[in-house]
Amino acid sequence: MILGIAFAVISGLLWGLIFIGPLLIPEYPSILQASGRYIAFGLISLPLSWYDRARLRKLLLKDWLEAIKLVLTGHLVYYTCLTSAIQRIGVPISTAIIGTLPLMLTVTTHIISPNEQKLPNHTLLISLFLMGTGLLCVNISELRSEFFILNIWQYASGIILAIVSVLCWAWYALRNAHWLKTHPHNKPMTWANAQGMVTLPLSCLVYFFVCICCSDLIQDEFSLPFGPRPIFFIFLMVLIGFCCSWLGTFFWNEASQRLPTTLIGPLIVVETVAGLMYSCIHQQLWPSPLILIGMFLLISGVTCIMQICKNTH
Repeated sequence: MILGIAFAVISGLLWGLIFIGPLLIPEYPSILQASGRYIAFGLISLPLSWYDRARLRKLLLKDWLEAIKLVLTGHLVYYTCLTSAIQRIGVPISTAIIGTLPLMLTVTTHIISPNEQKLPNHTLLISLFLMGTGLLCVNISELRSEFFILNIWQYASGIILAIVSVLCWAWYALRNAHWLKTHPHNKPMTWANAQGMVTLPLSCLVYFFVCICCSDLIQDEFSLPFGPRPIFFIFLMVLIGFCCSWLGTFFWNEASQRLPTTLIGPLIVVETVAGLMYSCIHQQLWPSPLILIGMFLLISGVTCIMQICKNTH
């Protein structure tokens, strides 16, 4: 269990980097950032898949179809919505909304799990209160800014996109964990490589579709296919594709195969905290007291669930 927790923490620290990408290249449309990241993920997976080809051949057609569904929902749609939300409402609110993932996963698991795996109802209520209050604190801090007053529709659309990204990733996490637990003979690296192989053609298709069919919707000064900063864009996509996509997926798969869903769900809070930490470092600013209080309450709510899960399992 300790090793599984360590893997989940490492994946959260890696995934926290995804909140920085949109800040470094704000002029790039979110769909290009998402598809570019997963093209890099797919290219990185190719040599690893060749090394792992014996195990990949054992996957059935239904397994590859499952990988396609996971990639579309938990990778492409999720990251497109997240980057677009960050560009609209910034990192603090986006990470706070993503921070509700642990509670959502735990509540969902509590509902669908067998009776012996269910958590006490009072634990869920306390955690819900702590995390809801934490989310409110972060949003109040951001709502005080002039940004919200002048861009109410942009703010509202950003909130909706962030919520959609949460729903996509929650579905991905539960479905991915279910597949790994029902296929214990498959190594997590093999499943990461399978998702990488499926991601490559889908991401290439999306990227080229945007370049060919949606060029009129992109600003005139934006030069396709790699934008105004091609070298930096390619470098960033490769970095995020390797660290956040391949390594993050690998470590998460390792954790998912070792830990019960009721325990691994709360550990996603590491991604939220890491995202805020990286954002503060990038902006060279200390977070406001309300954001600090909000993050403390979010972590407290998750810790409450995690402690009960440890005692239960």
